[in-house]
Amino acid sequence: MMICTLSYQQYKYERGVTAAEQRAADVHAGETAAALRELRACLGRTFRMRHRAASRRDRSGTVPVEYPVEEG
Repeated sequence: MMICTLSYQQYKYERGVTAAEQRAADVHAGETAAALRELRACLGRTFRMRHRAASRRDRSGTVPVEYPVEEG
């Protein structure tokens, strides 16, 4: 990442960007968006798995055993 002085930022604002600079910025923005989507999906899977595993445990930390119920 490049840090620009205020005078340079003002110059770029007044002058605008070239087509090549705009394409490069668009590519960079697309790559960043894709990386964020992947990170969000990965974190979502991680937390969803933890939540499901935690809900199966009771307070003592053991997994409850379900016994068949005999009717009759």
